[in-house]
Amino acid sequence: MGKPLCTILFLLLFINCCFSWKKDEFRDCNQTPFCKRARSRKPGACSLIATDVSVSDGDLVAKLVPKENNQENSENQGKPIKPLILRISAYQDGVMRVKIDEDQSLGPRKKRFEVPDVIVAEFLEKKLWLQRLKEEKNEDGSGILSVVYLSDGFEGVIRHDPFEVFVRESGKKGKKVLSLNSNGLFDFEQLRDKKEENEDWEERFRSHTDSRPYGPQSISFDVSFYDADFVYGIPEHATSLALKPTKGPGVEDSEPYRLFNLDVFEYIDDSPFGLYGTVPFMISHGKSRGSSGFFWLNAAEMQIDVLGPGWNDEFSSVLMLPSDQKRIDTLWMSEAGVVDAFFFVGPGPKDVVRQYTSVTGAPALPQLFAVAYHQCRWNYRDEEDVYSVDAKFDEHDIPYDVLWLDIEHTDGKRYFTWDKLLFPNPEEMQKKLAAKGRHMVTIVDPHIKRDDSYFIHKEASQKGYYVKDATGKDFDGWCWPGSSSYLDMVNPEIRSWWADKFSYENYVGSTPSLYIWNDMNEPSVFNGPEVTMPRDALHYGNVEHRELHNAYGYYFHMATADGLVKRGDGKDRPFVLSRAFFPGSQRYGAVWTGDNTAEWEHLRVSVPMILTLGLTGISFSGADVGGFFGNPDTELLVRWYQLGAYYPFFRAHAHHDTKRREPWLFGERNTELIKEAIHVRYMLLPYFYTLFREANASGVPVARPLWMEFPTDEKTFSNDEAFMVGNSLLVQGIYTQRAKHASVYLPGDQSWYDMKTGTAYKGGATHKLDVSDDTIPAFQRAGTIIPRKDRFRRSSTQMENDPYTLVIALNSSKAAEGELYVDDGKSFEFQKGAYIHRRFTFSNGRLTSSNLAPLTAAHSKFASDCTVERIILLGLSPEPKTASVEPGNETVDIELGPLVLREGKGRSVLTIRKPNVRIAEDWTIKVL
Repeated sequence: MGKPLCTILFLLLFINCCFSWKKDEFRDCNQTPFCKRARSRKPGACSLIATDVSVSDGDLVAKLVPKENNQENSENQGKPIKPLILRISAYQDGVMRVKIDEDQSLGPRKKRFEVPDVIVAEFLEKKLWLQRLKEEKNEDGSGILSVVYLSDGFEGVIRHDPFEVFVRESGKKGKKVLSLNSNGLFDFEQLRDKKEENEDWEERFRSHTDSRPYGPQSISFDVSFYDADFVYGIPEHATSLALKPTKGPGVEDSEPYRLFNLDVFEYIDDSPFGLYGTVPFMISHGKSRGSSGFFWLNAAEMQIDVLGPGWNDEFSSVLMLPSDQKRIDTLWMSEAGVVDAFFFVGPGPKDVVRQYTSVTGAPALPQLFAVAYHQCRWNYRDEEDVYSVDAKFDEHDIPYDVLWLDIEHTDGKRYFTWDKLLFPNPEEMQKKLAAKGRHMVTIVDPHIKRDDSYFIHKEASQKGYYVKDATGKDFDGWCWPGSSSYLDMVNPEIRSWWADKFSYENYVGSTPSLYIWNDMNEPSVFNGPEVTMPRDALHYGNVEHRELHNAYGYYFHMATADGLVKRGDGKDRPFVLSRAFFPGSQRYGAVWTGDNTAEWEHLRVSVPMILTLGLTGISFSGADVGGFFGNPDTELLVRWYQLGAYYPFFRAHAHHDTKRREPWLFGERNTELIKEAIHVRYMLLPYFYTLFREANASGVPVARPLWMEFPTDEKTFSNDEAFMVGNSLLVQGIYTQRAKHASVYLPGDQSWYDMKTGTAYKGGATHKLDVSDDTIPAFQRAGTIIPRKDRFRRSSTQMENDPYTLVIALNSSKAAEGELYVDDGKSFEFQKGAYIHRRFTFSNGRLTSSNLAPLTAAHSKFASDCTVERIILLGLSPEPKTASVEPGNETVDIELGPLVLREGKGRSVLTIRKPNVRIAEDWTIKVL
């Protein structure tokens, strides 16, 4: 049988048998020895105490050594245990870093892996150099505490015996905020150079064997969040926003939350099983204290338990935990690495997110076109298909900005190539789309076809750029091309080489309007253990794959984004979508929630998945509208578009086995409904782009849990059916078929205005609303001002010079405020100050526009002639008749008009038409 036929048969067999969810394809905790060991440990088992505590090089430093006569289980039991070195560092803005590693002066021959290129340089410059520490006795006199300054109001503390690290409010009686090892579950399996007699280090799963040449090396410890009502974060899982307990009374059989990047087709919802990406960052929130956060920088497989109430009651007498503070305990377990942990004190949820992104970097500001609507399918067949789809969008008056090509556009799954029969003129195709202001995205995956005639493989093989197997040979696995190898992206030299491949000379057929999609970068290996790379594969620096697995896709994403920046000589912001992610991925582009299914449950779970990504720094995210697998019924597809229009990343996508589902294929009425949903997104582009700039500046996500804006409202803490878009819009999907009513909780003590009708609803109440097929519940918060663009074009690029509409939703004080951010939408010049940033304030009958941008030379280089065409006033009474514009003292009429221009129906609202004030200038409009 010829090799090409073997390849085809293997892939067909794999697709048919393995890509649907099969539980036995993946390990559970009991099949994962490090997880099983850690979960079996009892509270108080840790034998370590802190000694030789001092201040050195601006850090608190200590040795962790075993206390006599305490040997609880770890695979180091019975072996000599070397001291561990603990180092505590303090940074500006209330961030404490804790590092624990083996004492390198005592060996072993291999250094444990520390994840590079995640922590941004600016954070390291914020280190506070500790000068001294104070010692005090524990409140009950049971032990010594060493205390260091962290920030105003907070201190870092290490308890010597038993060893514990925590952050507390300042003062000897200050309440704890976060702690590590309060339950005595810390365990650190040390690397060894050789096995003991009759010792077996190998691990086996199904037909695969992991050699584990350095023996067991896992780390586990407990982390406690004090005065917390819920914990959130640690994506990626298809489950609720508020994390459910996984261990304790009533949940004994539950799996922990797994963090291990995997290619999971048709994943199930409401599951702790790990999916495509990993961010080991958890946020707590409670009404009394607010928020705090914990981040473990580690790229090995992780498992995390949320420990339910009463999980350790039988051990409470030996743990000495504070009885006057409620808390949520968690257990963190990792196969390898070091302890490199960050404590964030908050106290507000936005503070915690800002503190976290100060460590890993703020989200990149995308190009404006990327914030608009994307049309994707596996696969648009050929150039004729592309032109047909493009023309149909225009025929039906539906805007879109990006058309995507999946793997079938290539020459035999060789990336950076084109199938010459199906896509003979790729540059001309892209230029025709670009003439309408549209862009194209092509897929570039990490598996490289092992074909000596393929220029990428030939060069990578010659240079030794591939990941090696355990024997030192180029790793050979199976993916879409068949036999494939994988570039060792942890090596900076290889990343730079890869980035060069995106030049117009190397990527023949590419143009400046072409951008990139990284899929399968977990990495996916069809014939590998758990559909990924073996853990004993070898990377740059003799690092095992087990140590960096979760970061592989991150480095691939990084190198691809750098390639697009290089391609444009550093002038063009990149757009790269990645399926796999890791802390820091937000600096390089967007992610999506992977291969979902056309089911109502997947529409529902998309919201907590996207909110969780935003909480952990990854603001630019979305779910495949319509579901990747399966054929959605028409109602589900319409509802998905209506909700997806508010996702930060808005893309429709479908599997090649599904029926075609472009917006015009479902009858005239449904085409109109989908078109209106897409129009909502384009209308709100100025608001979305302003929010993306806020995320870029502060880390605060575009899509937010209700409790981020209403942190003391307990009814919001577990609500993940509704979400905020910025601070001004509340949206809730319709998640059931043939729904007639929806119950929507509107938080706060101010009114909310229906975005479609302008009807006011009371805050702090649950409203039972009638549901129609043409919209989902969406409200503007009283006290806010939203910028819109109401003229619809073929693409966002063609809207550049269109006028704005301001929608003013007044609160009970007849006041409101909002912002507008504008730049060139594509370059990095905004980083030099070339942008417009305005604040709009309505108070005492006056609407004022004032500048928020620093007055620099670069600022003066960016200008806009755009004006405000309409100003809509919601909640103003008695109704005024005219308004005067200053400067100039021009009088304009106030009349009744539609809230949404295109529909021209519904209740009329007060409208100031054509005040014609420029968005870039200071002005005041007085309502008379």
